[in-house]
Amino acid sequence: MAAFCTREQAMKEKNILLDHGSGGLAAGELISGLFLEYLDNPVLARMEDAAVLDNPGGRLAFSTDSYVVDPLFFAGGDIGELAVNGTINDLAMQGATPLALSLGLIIEEGLEMEVLERIIASIARACRYAGVEVVTGDTKVVPRGKADRIFINTSGIGVVPEKADIGANRIRENDVILLSGSLAGHGITILTSRAGLQVEGGLASDTRPLHFLVQRLLAEHGTAVHAMRDPTRGGLGTTLAELARAGGLCMEIEERDIPLRSAVRAACELMGLDPLYLANEGKCVVIAAPEQAKEILAAMRSVEEGKNSRIIGRVTRQYPGRVVLTTIAGGRRLVEPLTGDPLPRIC
Repeated sequence: MAAFCTREQAMKEKNILLDHGSGGLAAGELISGLFLEYLDNPVLARMEDAAVLDNPGGRLAFSTDSYVVDPLFFAGGDIGELAVNGTINDLAMQGATPLALSLGLIIEEGLEMEVLERIIASIARACRYAGVEVVTGDTKVVPRGKADRIFINTSGIGVVPEKADIGANRIRENDVILLSGSLAGHGITILTSRAGLQVEGGLASDTRPLHFLVQRLLAEHGTAVHAMRDPTRGGLGTTLAELARAGGLCMEIEERDIPLRSAVRAACELMGLDPLYLANEGKCVVIAAPEQAKEILAAMRSVEEGKNSRIIGRVTRQYPGRVVLTTIAGGRRLVEPLTGDPLPRIC
């Protein structure tokens, strides 16, 4: 269905007005002239209150998340791309291939129209790269001071392969712990951006979709993959602590094997932050059977999103429910879950 107004008509106001959330003419022009300009597809174009999708068969995974990141734009990404990738990755950690997304926007009156267009264009690019479509959505406009420019909610549906069985309950003693790349890129990029700091070597968010990597793993190694998590808020340390508690086993990791870019290390030292607790938006932890560890590592490295993957530790029974880090100096320390929030509004 063609849009009933042009982009120029939709963009005739330089800023978002309360009228854009009224459900009337201005709202219709915004949806048809701007959103459909970038996100148009046969399902969304029907403009119904719910999307009706063909079920390709198999079990369904369903996830939702909200994004309130500050700043909206940062090195390596923005709130729009983050919203798409974040929901896709939540699905991927259950082995699901994304089928469709919803897009909910809460916009503060006065947001610059060009900022909104930039975000919607980024969402469209991220969707094209991931091979997924936005099929339904909602827009609300709140008065000035009732939000902080724009908040985004994305929900996603994905299809889980018939034989996929992924969860903390499948973690076993002697399993290997793999990480798909370097730590803390997203969290430290947001912090330094807010503070106006420049770090030699450059920092950028690692936001990216992970379902291509997961598809490769499950296609080639199936039941050898026991559990997966994306270490977002709370970072690697908190993610492993959650898995250790859920499985009643000990996660033993080696500091020397955890990949960390020099620029990230320098920024963390400058700010007094532990990279184990900083957010990642394009990395995953994989717990897998030791017999196929080398093959699984090779499969992860064969995909762009996992080219810097490493084996970082093993599952033991030494300290049930705890995470133990062997430091570069040879000492050992417990890694506790994050308490408090040293870096709010990172995603």
